Amino acid sequence: MSVNEFVLVQGMRSTRLTLRRWNAHPWPVLRGWLAGAAVVAGGLLLGVLVVASVARPDPTPLFIPGIDEAPNVGDVGEILVRNSLVLALHATACVAGFIAGSSLPLSAARRHGISRWVHEKARPIALAWVVAVTCFSLVTQAYILGSQGATLAAQVHISPGTLMLSALPQAFPELVALFLPLAAWTIASRRDEWHELLAATFVTTAIAIPILVAAATWEAYMWPKLLELASPVA
Repeated sequence: MSVNEFVLVQGMRSTRLTLRRWNAHPWPVLRGWLAGAAVVAGGLLLGVLVVASVARPDPTPLFIPGIDEAPNVGDVGEILVRNSLVLALHATACVAGFIAGSSLPLSAARRHGISRWVHEKARPIALAWVVAVTCFSLVTQAYILGSQGATLAAQVHISPGTLMLSALPQAFPELVALFLPLAAWTIASRRDEWHELLAATFVTTAIAIPILVAAATWEAYMWPKLLELASPVA
């Protein structure tokens, strides 16, 4: 058996065993992921509120589905596409953590010479990439959402805080779902359980998808009604 085949077999074996163990006792694992994702989501929402409070509103008004025109399935699809890209980025980081923390050391142990050196040096590079992706995601989301929030709040004549409260029913579960893979990555890295990350990628993505569908549906059809109630001009 070649080195790559050995690593693949070991990785799939670890993934199957992990899924079997989680299936027998799912709540302790889910509780940790949900708590971690909730903390990150809350921190991001706070960052968005800070940015929205200090950013200068764009004079160009934003198009608001559900207020400027009746919402439709296309609006839900557009939200899902946007969130799917973020989820894919986070899931990729989780897979990279599996490769860097589990597969690369296993592969390096069965290699020699320059090949082994390359595989050993690849691990810190891959882990640094995961950290960079996480920071990039958090910073860009806080900036983009906060800037849009400042513009939207000014457009409908409400405060950024009021706008945030109106969006919480979809924003918080949506962000928790998006950050589930990163919560799994964080927990696995602290426990040195890198071999579980491939299974975590599958499970967290499967959990996130229906939550994102429900949040996108609420955002398209129900959030505009809350916005109209909160705004004196909407």
